[in-house]
Amino acid sequence: MIKLLIFWILTAHASSNLTMSASTSRTVTKVVLSVEQDEGVGAKVRRSIGRHELRNLDPFLMLDEFSVGAPAGFPDHPHRGFETVTYMLSGATEHEDFAGHRGVIHAGDLQWMTAGRGIVHCEMPHGKEKSHGLQLWVNLKSSEKMVEPAYQELLDKDIPRKTEGGVTVKVIAGESLGVKSPVHTRTPTMYLDFTIQQGGSINQKIPADWTAFVYILSGKALFGPEESKTEGAAHHTLVLSTGEGELHIRNDAAEPCRFVLIGGQPLKETIAQRGPFVMNTNQELQQAMIDYHNYQNGFEKARNWNSFVVRDEL
Repeated sequence: MIKLLIFWILTAHASSNLTMSASTSRTVTKVVLSVEQDEGVGAKVRRSIGRHELRNLDPFLMLDEFSVGAPAGFPDHPHRGFETVTYMLSGATEHEDFAGHRGVIHAGDLQWMTAGRGIVHCEMPHGKEKSHGLQLWVNLKSSEKMVEPAYQELLDKDIPRKTEGGVTVKVIAGESLGVKSPVHTRTPTMYLDFTIQQGGSINQKIPADWTAFVYILSGKALFGPEESKTEGAAHHTLVLSTGEGELHIRNDAAEPCRFVLIGGQPLKETIAQRGPFVMNTNQELQQAMIDYHNYQNGFEKARNWNSFVVRDEL
């Protein structure tokens, strides 16, 4: 009788732990296919976050997978109130802003730009190969929307990474497999580039209550706990459940699966957006447009400024 009682207690305890583990696992709540469309001047993009089904996935405003070949690109345009994160997959992009910052980011490189109170810049393909990459827009909280513009740039060789059990991860922001990124994120953010070989799997921790999603670049894999896993394929966005816990990922397919896992702490603030301006109220949004057109409050350097793209055409 005593042995049966002990067995029942141990079994109940184990079942309780299993239930708790399952309840704290992130699951896929929505799957959306990104179809290629025209954007900018001759650019092709697959929009993930920012389309009507995934409008403002707090704190994320947009994620585009872009493919651009010369002479197409994104000529001079302004930003205010958020950050742009450009991560190159292949080819190269040349950029310049009105403050004199100019350079080229190549395959595997990262540029994390804080637009803050105002920036005007251009982003154009560099060289003969098409410029292929991801651009993420991360919102800033109201107290940081008017900070001075700033850049963080990392070459591919300087982005920390690790390979373990058929899983390779580049840690653009946040932490994975015990590896941390040096990138400072004003809005707490994780940005992980995974490649998982056949038979590989990982349980990736995601901070409690953070918004999180997966965008698949190639291949396919299974996401979520065994009892409610979802298959994700190339160019699909998988929105994850909220709460706490970790995301289980496994690749049973013959080809590798490459995807980015992105998560961030929600700001829980109102959003007023018109194109490249993102503020908290319509009054602030209107002021941003006035400032841009009158070259004031952060846009002073835009007066009489043209990028190398325009200068080369003159």
